[in-house]
Amino acid sequence: MDPRALAQRLARNRLSRRDALWLLGASTGVVAAPWLQGCATSPVTGQTIVVGMSETQERQVDAQVSPHQFSQDLGPVQDAAVNDYVVSVGRSLQTHTHRPQMPYSYRVLNANHVNAYTFPAGAMGVTRGILVEMDDEAQLAALLGHEMGHVNARHAAQRQGQALIAQSVVAGLNVAASNSQWGGLVGLGSQIGASALLASYSRDNEREADALGQAYMVRAGYPAGGMTALHQILVDQEKARPSLLQTMFSSHPMSTERRDTARRLAQERYGASASRPVQRERYMDQTASLRRLKPTIEACQRGETAMARKSYDEAAAAFTRALTLTQEDYAANLRMAQCLQAQGRHRDALRYAEAAKTLYPQEAQARKLTGVLALVEGDPGRAHAELLAFDRLLPGDPGVTFLRGVALEGLGEREAAARQYHAFLRLGAQGQAAQYSASRLKAWGYVK
Repeated sequence: MDPRALAQRLARNRLSRRDALWLLGASTGVVAAPWLQGCATSPVTGQTIVVGMSETQERQVDAQVSPHQFSQDLGPVQDAAVNDYVVSVGRSLQTHTHRPQMPYSYRVLNANHVNAYTFPAGAMGVTRGILVEMDDEAQLAALLGHEMGHVNARHAAQRQGQALIAQSVVAGLNVAASNSQWGGLVGLGSQIGASALLASYSRDNEREADALGQAYMVRAGYPAGGMTALHQILVDQEKARPSLLQTMFSSHPMSTERRDTARRLAQERYGASASRPVQRERYMDQTASLRRLKPTIEACQRGETAMARKSYDEAAAAFTRALTLTQEDYAANLRMAQCLQAQGRHRDALRYAEAAKTLYPQEAQARKLTGVLALVEGDPGRAHAELLAFDRLLPGDPGVTFLRGVALEGLGEREAAARQYHAFLRLGAQGQAAQYSASRLKAWGYVK
C-alpha cells in the first residue's frame, strides 16, 4: 500500500473497496505484555504446577480482555431475567469450588453459535445458541461447572501464558479478523475468537474440567447425570451440525468416551445424587423468552455458516428469514449488515447497522460497523463520530484508535489524526497499520 496514494484518496474522501480492505485488515497487530513463567501450587491437587501468569494477571486479563470478546459475541442478551437466572445458577456453584474467591461473572451472549467459555479468572460467556439446546438446569450447572473446572485447575495459566494473552488480545481487541478477507473484517471471522483460544486445552485438561464440574454441581445439589446429558447434547450436535458446533470442546471434538466417563461417575461415585431433580420446569420457565427465538437463532446460524463459505446470497436469504421471524433481533440485523457489506452493498448495510444500533445502543459492535461503512462511503465525519462512540462504550481497542486517525485524516484534521496515530503506535501496534501510522507522522514532520 502506497501511503501517499492512500492519503490523496483520503483527502478526496474517495476510498476504494481495496483501500477499506487494507485499512481494516492492517490494524491487527498488538504486542502483549510479557509474562514470566514460574511455579505455583495447584488449588485442586496441591501439587506444584508451572504457570505463565499470576493470579493477579489472571484477574487483569479478565478485566481488560473479556469485555472485548463478549462484545465480539454481540454482548449480553437484552433480557435481564435470563441473565439473572444464569447468574443465580453460577453463584450456587461457585461457593463449592476450590477457588471461591475468584471474581466469577456470568452472562448470556447474543452469539448464535453453540459455545461457552471462560477467561482465566472466571469471566464466563454462554451463548444463546447453546442455551436453547439445553433442556434443564442440571445441564446448565454442568456447563458452568466445566468452565469453573478450568478456572480452578488454572488451565489457562498452565498453558503458554504469553502466547495465550498475545492471541487473546489480537482476538479481542483488533478491529478485524486475523485475515484480510472482506467477510472477516466485520467480526464474523472472529466469532470463535478468544473462546477457541481459551478452549484449546489438552485432553487431560478437558477431562479434569469435566470431573471438577461434575463434583461442583453435585456439591451444589444437582444430579451428576446433568453432565452426561450435556455431553450427549454436544455429541448429537456434532453429528447433526458439525459446522455450527464451536463449543468449549472446539479444539478436541466431543467423544463418546467423555460422555461415558461422565455416565460412569454419575452411576458409581455420585450414584446417591441420581434422585435429585434436574429442575426442568424451572429452566423452561426462566428461558422461555429466549427459547421462543430458537427459529430465529437457527436461521442466523445457517446465515453465518453460509457467510463463512462466502455464499453471501444464501446467507442473506437466511438472515432475511431470521428478520421475518424477529424483526427487532439485534444479532440478525447486525449479521445482515455484515453480509451486505461483504457484497459491497454499503448503503443497504448501513440501514441494517443503524437498526442494530437503535435496537441495542449500549452494544459497541453496531457502532464500529456503522463507522466502517461511513468511512467507505466517503463520510469521515460520521465515521469518526461512530468510532468515538465505540471508544466510549468499549475503550481500549487499538484498531479503532487507528481508524479514528484515518477518519480524522479524511476530515483534514492533521493534528488530531497525528494524535491517534501516535496513540496507536504507543499501544505497541505492529504490522501494516503501524507502518502507515509511522509514515504519516514522518510525512507531517511529527517524527524524524
